[in-house]
Amino acid sequence: MSYAGKNLKYIRKQREWTQEEMANQLQIKRSLVGAYEEERAEPRLEVQEAICALLNISLEDFLFKDLSTLGADGEDGFGASSSYLERRRTLKSDRSSSSMSIVSFVPVKAAAGYLAGYADPEFLDELNTFTLPMLAPGDYRAFEIIGDSMLPTPSGSVIVGEKVDNMKEVKNSNTYIVVSNSDGVVYKRVITNDDSKEKITLLSDNPLYEPYQVNTQDVVELWKAVYIINKAGSQPMWNVDQLAGVVNSLQDQITSLKRKLN
Repeated sequence: MSYAGKNLKYIRKQREWTQEEMANQLQIKRSLVGAYEEERAEPRLEVQEAICALLNISLEDFLFKDLSTLGADGEDGFGASSSYLERRRTLKSDRSSSSMSIVSFVPVKAAAGYLAGYADPEFLDELNTFTLPMLAPGDYRAFEIIGDSMLPTPSGSVIVGEKVDNMKEVKNSNTYIVVSNSDGVVYKRVITNDDSKEKITLLSDNPLYEPYQVNTQDVVELWKAVYIINKAGSQPMWNVDQLAGVVNSLQDQITSLKRKLN
């Protein structure tokens, strides 16, 4: 039996590396690190040798010994006896005992895996966290957004959202991070339909993007936007074609409204 996958995950967490950081160290794709740790694939020989050279362990120990059971007194060569996750949870617990709310940060590179891991404590424990002194007590999460669909909020902004546990709490036209099985993680204005509770409408601030609907049963999380964080000096850039498209879109909407009124 090979312990390669289990040992790779154990060592990575003892070193307090993310999968992305481990992949960079080994010069391989992050997805390969995940596949090795989940034992969906066996590391190639050159990858095994690179891991052993990086961590100064023998290939035999890496493949055939369960390193997590060695050195319970902290002499295993990979750090203190308490695991990385235990230390992270202790740190978060200490922070939670203070008056400041803890905000887990979901960067763009983690958004793809968020839909599968949003309810997995181990996935959430690997997310970086921060605090904001202006936040009232509550359940918060921060998401990095990309694209121009929510201009003038620029691409690369971080949206700090407060958890919404009930769809009835949604306020029309307010902005939310919507996590759904159909669309993944998106930042939109939400319009609820009083006549039908089965769908909600998602609206972009950029009128070049058409509104669309999603089934409420596909929505797994909602986070009401409370703060937007972006780099100093960052501002949306509009070119002439974009501005012309916005004007045309607004004219079409006005024409449509006039027809309905008539």
